[in-house]
Amino acid sequence: MIEVSGLTKAFGDSVVLDGVDLGVAGGETVALLGPSGVGKSTLLRIIAGLEVPDAGSVSVDGADLAGVATHRRGIGYMFQDLALFPHLDVAANVEYGLRMQGVGRPERRARVDELLMVVGLADAGSRDPASLSGGERQRVALARALAPRPAALLLDEPFGALDRSLRDHLLDELRSIFSALGLTVIAVTHDPTEAAALANRIAVMLDGGIAQIGPPDELFSAPRSRPVAAALGLRNVLDGAVRGGEVRVQGWGTFRVAVTTTTCGLLVPRGAIRAAPAPTRSVVAVEIEDMVLRDGQAVSVIRPVNGGPTLEADLPGAVRGERREVAVHRDAVHVMT
Repeated sequence: MIEVSGLTKAFGDSVVLDGVDLGVAGGETVALLGPSGVGKSTLLRIIAGLEVPDAGSVSVDGADLAGVATHRRGIGYMFQDLALFPHLDVAANVEYGLRMQGVGRPERRARVDELLMVVGLADAGSRDPASLSGGERQRVALARALAPRPAALLLDEPFGALDRSLRDHLLDELRSIFSALGLTVIAVTHDPTEAAALANRIAVMLDGGIAQIGPPDELFSAPRSRPVAAALGLRNVLDGAVRGGEVRVQGWGTFRVAVTTTTCGLLVPRGAIRAAPAPTRSVVAVEIEDMVLRDGQAVSVIRPVNGGPTLEADLPGAVRGERREVAVHRDAVHVMT
């Protein structure tokens, strides 16, 4: 269990973390998601002991880590650039942390063999890091971080330098490894797809704090605010002014809302838009402006013929430039502040 309480950190006049609270259960993977500059990596470095907070505390299994050196925290850290030692072979890279702990050679060698087997590099111990592919280097860095049997593992943008296909493959592998080993993991990423694939919960960081945290399906279906929706990469968001409990959006009509704010956002799931009307839907004449690929599926970009913002929809057989009538399930629309 990792417990972060009231963490504050400023660099000069810039406040990076402003009273952050975060609890991560044993065996859980939490992704810190958000745009650059919101404090994700700073939070990770404070937990690891690489930065000292201005205020607040970090504890593991109830033990306060204030003043505890990085190498004595029992926390593994996988750097964004992997930071493999170029003058050491794969096996020597993996056993480095064990040597620093004073572990004997036979035990070190046994642990290295065990971990190289776990990450699928059983025969790579004598290889030079420069001869490895990007995915293989990633696995060596993971094995090195795991070698000292840490209580938790911290990952800082671990897939940033990898192409999409390799990243997707490694995401599946890492989640299986974390589950098999019962690891507690905190991973920093700016990629919502990556966060959802890797983590049990996602913590969206904005403006120096955690704006919302929860399971991926909960966050993607019910973001708390428009900035959270933007951080999650959600596209189907309409904005409007609230008047008398209603929001009118040009081209899309009127939506009933129960908010006290003067403006709000409406998240319209792609599945809420259909080609045929029904009693609970409102019919809108639209033009297919474009066709785009989302996760290998063709998706229509549609705009009301009378003007208004675009939305994406799943419309089988749609062709760019054609006009259709669509219907929006009002009950499926999620209201955000």
